Amino acid sequence: MTPRTLAEGHAQPRNNFNLIRLVAAWLVIYGHSYAVTASGGQDLLLQLVRIKFAGGIAVDMFFVISGFLIAASLERNRLPGYLAARALRIFPALIVCVALSVLVLGPLLSTAADYWRSPVTWKYLSANALLSRDTQYFLPGVFETLPSHAINGSLWSLPIEVRLYLWLALIGLLRLLPRLRFNLLCLGLLVFGFAKYGGQSLSPEKINWLYCTAYFLTGSLAWVNRDRVPLRWWLLVAVLAAAALLRGGSYYYLGYFVALSYTTLFLAFVPRLPQIRRTDLSYGLYLYGWPAQQLVQYYAPSTGPLMNTLWATLIAGMLAALSWHLVERPALRLKSRFGGRSDPHAPAVADDAAIAPAAAQRE
Repeated sequence: MTPRTLAEGHAQPRNNFNLIRLVAAWLVIYGHSYAVTASGGQDLLLQLVRIKFAGGIAVDMFFVISGFLIAASLERNRLPGYLAARALRIFPALIVCVALSVLVLGPLLSTAADYWRSPVTWKYLSANALLSRDTQYFLPGVFETLPSHAINGSLWSLPIEVRLYLWLALIGLLRLLPRLRFNLLCLGLLVFGFAKYGGQSLSPEKINWLYCTAYFLTGSLAWVNRDRVPLRWWLLVAVLAAAALLRGGSYYYLGYFVALSYTTLFLAFVPRLPQIRRTDLSYGLYLYGWPAQQLVQYYAPSTGPLMNTLWATLIAGMLAALSWHLVERPALRLKSRFGGRSDPHAPAVADDAAIAPAAAQRE
């Protein structure tokens, strides 16, 4: 039976979150291929939407999903279990990826004689493994001949993601998650944001923080009001049509915002899409996508965006599979020690979902 609301969709034994996340992680690779290869072209989604490239659209989807699932997780779990689950999902795979970049990729490719003595090397390791707000993108002598020198241009969203987890935990601790309080809080934050930042010229970093927070809170609002959010095909068509009609106007981004948020959650529950239940490679694909693309560009500099996407998907896919089986799934099984579910394949969308640390190149 087709669910009529988000609440009914969430109550079903199946959903499409894993598939959506996997597609979004691939879109990050596809979108980045034009920057990595410096082709000068535009991906198909950027040509269609105009205001965001494929990776940026994927990031928006990730944060909507994350806000929805994390709010659900916080509502269903005690705070220690919630925090432990988030840490076990994010940090083990991240630390391994960052360590491999510093201890394997760097020494193999670096042209810097003082690679091991350079403070840049160790700052990359410490800042990124600990998710400092000062994300580090470069290693001495690595990829310096490529159009982009970044080791992993996708890491910028992770500090935002984790801080949003903590902010939501604080909201729960202050008992502000019930519907009326949370709705008023989000309205207040929206008014504050417009009053403080409206009309200002902001840095890309601050813009990223504001956009990601807005999408995350939208997902959380959808969870808190899940029994009042309808899932209707006609409504999906209406929001998409409205966004299309607003294209090019001053309210186009608002139309895009609403259309993307609703479409993401609609696709999570209504269509009967192929199920991916036993593995979740989206986080690993996200973590290793950019480094894989840089490696393809390093060894095959004449490769265009589409071939870069193809080869990077194969490389990152294999690394993502290893990350899932050797790092992520074993880490998720530790959640039972903190009061969470230990089975990473459990069908619950919130507790065991691969939360969307998504990332793309700066918008």
